[in-house]
Amino acid sequence: MSTDATSRRHFFSRLIDGVQGAALASLATADLARAAAPGQYDLSPKQPHFAPKAKAVIHLFMNGGPSQVDLFDPKPALQRFAGSAPSRDIVNQIEFADQIGVMMPSPFAFRRYGKCGMEMTELMPHLGSVVDEIAFIRSMYGEHFNHEPSLYLMHSGRTLPGRPSLGAWVTYGLGSVNQNLPAYVVLDDPKGLPINLTQNWQAGWLPPLYQGTRFRSEGLPLLNLKPPEELPSPLVEAQRDVLRALDQAHRARRPGVGELDARIASYELAARMQLAATDALDLNQESEATREMYGLNEEATQSYGRRCLMARRLVERGVRFVQIFIEGQIWDTHSDLEKSLRYCCAKTDRPIAALLRDLKQRGLLDSTLVFWGGEFGRMPISQIRAGGTAGRDHGPGGFTTWMAGGGVKGGTIHGSTDEIGYKAVENRVSVHDFHATMLHLLGLRFRDLAFTRHSLPERLTDQYPARVVSEILA
Repeated sequence: MSTDATSRRHFFSRLIDGVQGAALASLATADLARAAAPGQYDLSPKQPHFAPKAKAVIHLFMNGGPSQVDLFDPKPALQRFAGSAPSRDIVNQIEFADQIGVMMPSPFAFRRYGKCGMEMTELMPHLGSVVDEIAFIRSMYGEHFNHEPSLYLMHSGRTLPGRPSLGAWVTYGLGSVNQNLPAYVVLDDPKGLPINLTQNWQAGWLPPLYQGTRFRSEGLPLLNLKPPEELPSPLVEAQRDVLRALDQAHRARRPGVGELDARIASYELAARMQLAATDALDLNQESEATREMYGLNEEATQSYGRRCLMARRLVERGVRFVQIFIEGQIWDTHSDLEKSLRYCCAKTDRPIAALLRDLKQRGLLDSTLVFWGGEFGRMPISQIRAGGTAGRDHGPGGFTTWMAGGGVKGGTIHGSTDEIGYKAVENRVSVHDFHATMLHLLGLRFRDLAFTRHSLPERLTDQYPARVVSEILA
């Protein structure tokens, strides 16, 4: 028998492999071409899976972990257990084991607000005035007690970096109504970025067109937005026509590169934004009564109030997803609990209530989903740090978030924590349930909103079981 690799017998024995390989390559090429077809990665409006309740989202993210037992989840039992040692179950979940204190009731009073008689902290009287619009979820729970992985989980559905954020998924699924503004806008605090920095609004492995666009709340909304010199409109349009033709020729020579489509679309959007963004964020167009309502005339509320008012103006103009971040992680109250919470609430209470009231009086609240929350809550025991007064450690086992507008049943409470506010026990809601509910209100089925990556469908809710929290829907 011949051992020559080029023998006739060997040639025909290997021929079938080549035929199969060619067929596979042909199919793969076709799939890739379809995946990167021109127009797939753009911000044009897309049809939802079913009729939505909400058309836009405003996400009020409270970095640091707001304390549920001091704000929205009153626990009279903590008064009975005050000063006693925590159980072993709680001690085993503490991040800073050398700073464990005793069971600590809230230093703040709870009051009933609204027609629904909702119990809330005395620190948020303005929010209390609009509580009939809000659905509280008191049974949220997370997966990790550290900030970084918990922020990844809340913003992308996993405790790992590198995945698309909430706003990126929404704009990928629905596009934008206004083609002259970004579909996904981020209003971060001039005093500092949140933990994980810009990864909170990244597109991950989705095309970069869907990542959040940062707008500044002080000075020009975007740097380098204006051209270096003013030119006559006909000349500007001629320049853009030439650039558009060059882009199309460049794209035609490189089929199957979806990222190229996204980059070209981003440059075209930047050109259209030169007028639209400046107009959308010009708060001088607002009445003095509106500016006063948002607290723009007071130092404590001015910064956050500006961003809340900007958010209203953006969704009013068709922006799909707006995120407002707070400075750093001011809700991370490991010490000086009373002083810290007073500062946080004084900064945000009035502007947030104004946002809900303003959206409602303009007929926008029914179509705008507003949700509030941090990455986790706090423990029901004290934490003692050297040189400071008592605070609370991280508490991912049970915490509170809320939703308003956009198909949500206001004046309601869903779920509960145990008698001391340590962990969620009744009608528990995972972060993935929360995400599924948000997508449902936007008319998107969370199982069907998928992006093919490495030949596998990826989702916001990923491989985790999730359900829509139908109990809070109107």
